Amino acid sequence: MQSFRTELENLDNPVVEKDIIDLAARIEKFNNGDIDPDKFRSLRLARGVYGQRQPGNQMVRIKIPYGKMSVKQLRRIADISTEYGGGNLHATTRQDIQIHYVSLDRTPELWAKLEQDDITLREACGNTVRNVTASPVAGIDPNEPFDVSPYAHAVFEYFLRNPVCQEMGRKFKISFSSSDKDTGISFIHDIGFIPKVKTEGGKEIRGFKVMIGGGLGAQPAPAVKAYDFLEEDQIIPFTEALLRVFDRYGERKRRVKARFKFLLADIGLEEVMRLVKEEWNALSTKSYKIDTSAVAGPVLPTTIGFSDKALINPEQFELWKETNVHPQKQEGYYYVEVKVPNGDISSQKAHKFADIISKYAADDVRVTVNQGYVLRYVKEDSLKSLFTELDDLNLANPGFDSTADIIACAGTDTCNLGISNSTRVALELEGVIEREYPELIKNNDIKIKISGCPNSCGHHAIASIGFHGSSLRNKATKKVLPAVQVLLGGGLDKDGDGFIAEKVIKVPSKKAPDVLRVLFNDYDENAEEGEYYATYFKRQGKDYFYQLLKFLADTENVTDSDYIDWGKDEQFKVETEVGECAGVIIDLFSTLMFEAEEKAQWAKQAHELGNYADSIYHAYSVFINGAKALLVDKGVTVNTQAGIMKSFDEEFEGDFESVVGSSFTDFVLRIKQNEPSKEWAEKFIEDADQFLGKVKEVQEQETETV
Repeated sequence: MQSFRTELENLDNPVVEKDIIDLAARIEKFNNGDIDPDKFRSLRLARGVYGQRQPGNQMVRIKIPYGKMSVKQLRRIADISTEYGGGNLHATTRQDIQIHYVSLDRTPELWAKLEQDDITLREACGNTVRNVTASPVAGIDPNEPFDVSPYAHAVFEYFLRNPVCQEMGRKFKISFSSSDKDTGISFIHDIGFIPKVKTEGGKEIRGFKVMIGGGLGAQPAPAVKAYDFLEEDQIIPFTEALLRVFDRYGERKRRVKARFKFLLADIGLEEVMRLVKEEWNALSTKSYKIDTSAVAGPVLPTTIGFSDKALINPEQFELWKETNVHPQKQEGYYYVEVKVPNGDISSQKAHKFADIISKYAADDVRVTVNQGYVLRYVKEDSLKSLFTELDDLNLANPGFDSTADIIACAGTDTCNLGISNSTRVALELEGVIEREYPELIKNNDIKIKISGCPNSCGHHAIASIGFHGSSLRNKATKKVLPAVQVLLGGGLDKDGDGFIAEKVIKVPSKKAPDVLRVLFNDYDENAEEGEYYATYFKRQGKDYFYQLLKFLADTENVTDSDYIDWGKDEQFKVETEVGECAGVIIDLFSTLMFEAEEKAQWAKQAHELGNYADSIYHAYSVFINGAKALLVDKGVTVNTQAGIMKSFDEEFEGDFESVVGSSFTDFVLRIKQNEPSKEWAEKFIEDADQFLGKVKEVQEQETETV
């Protein structure tokens, strides 16, 4: 594993180097049995290393902020997948790229090589701010008021390694749409930004409509509006304040309730915004000017490329051009959408794809939320040649983001949480559409999305027609069948309003193609002219569709093949393990004290570097972890940081009076009452050190008493 140090010599970022060295050291400790497995899991997840369904293998999630990659970065990722993984690049619904079948011991070296081309794994998984997503047509969208790419980039950079969001109760997701059409699907995000422009005194002012509290998972919820217009310099301070609120008051014990959407539902929008205002004083910056030049402009090919291959299928080219090619706001240029089944492209194909991009498009490829790619700044004269070369790679399939372009998560192929196969179902359903309903290749209203479990990594909860993996028991035989839960009526309408799909019925997985046939035929026969599918679903009602599909749920007439999942040969059985994507919760005294002491060191290091806001937040974490350690040691259940403070006052009243006074809660929450300064940071760190010393003293006394 030490070979990774050679790769570090090519880096010039000491923070990144330290991060990679730290991961390698923790892997060595884990292998030697010197570190708690749950603590180690939490650490590696925050560095993009996720346990696979196959024992001994890791999935490495590569963070691609707002989906933007250079050709050089694409090549680097392809090389990494060949050398360290299974030779495949899997695009996700968060505009990440995942590599599977990686050895844990090789992840530091892999990470070091990625960082040589400014690619990170940091906070791609775990209880962190996940990849910041954005509309893949940001900067070229004819409907956009301005390019949101620099804003997404600024948010990504500001919160990467930020102490406020390293160990939250759960993950936190942020998106940027390019226009009111909500192309970044803000309504399913913890924070969604939609660009707006207003004019005051003849001056144009940029800002954002802000949506908060959206989320999918097993209990999806749409976001609510926090601001009609928040000026551009306020989006980062607002995000930091909201993250502080989530970190302090969000659930930490019951994992299923630990997302921000549940906190919002619990205390309401008005109280959330009041708490945000309370946090404002402690922010390191009250106004953060976005550098709109931080994202480089397009680098175009020096010469217009042409293919020497003849256009064999003119009709297919015209269909592709109709469905996958669109004019940019920049006159004379087009963007081209590349449909990728299941988001999977081999390393070898990725290199050839990179050759094509270099020849015909800007050095700026965007991964999309529907697991494809967008090429930008293509000249009209190049379209036939581009199509011909993409077609050679089977990457010129028409119908990008249409009914025939089905999203599917990895499911039981690699994920611990997968219940039934999602990728193979997607391919089967695409086949039904291509063979029996080819006209739907031009339909951009009905979206089909599939997940292997209820957690909605495949976005089934916002699908017009959604499926998630499940199981059914045949009451007569007592045998279990692979099944899919059918959901209907989700998605976006023409005005950008979002809808959550409703669960309708559960059917055997092998009946999924028949579900499509019934639904398509019904819609064709009964929908009104121009009626959107979500509108049609609402008009007919959930029970109408339940009755329509009920016969397919009947398990009395199933055949032997129905007991075998798609792509498998053996009898189906449910095989799931505890998922890792949201991290874990550690409740061991020694582990919590280790974390508290570690945070105390980080607080001092940040103070020495002049990062006073960071040092203060690290010191705050010392108080929280130290208090939680004593409470856990005493058998007290604690759910939130606010709850920790309250319970600590109740359980240890008087024991800590010499250090914190009469109220531990008031003592700690001074963090909200003081602006970050050198003197205040120094004082808060000193107080945290004294508190930690007292925690050790009290715990020793408790142990002696026992």
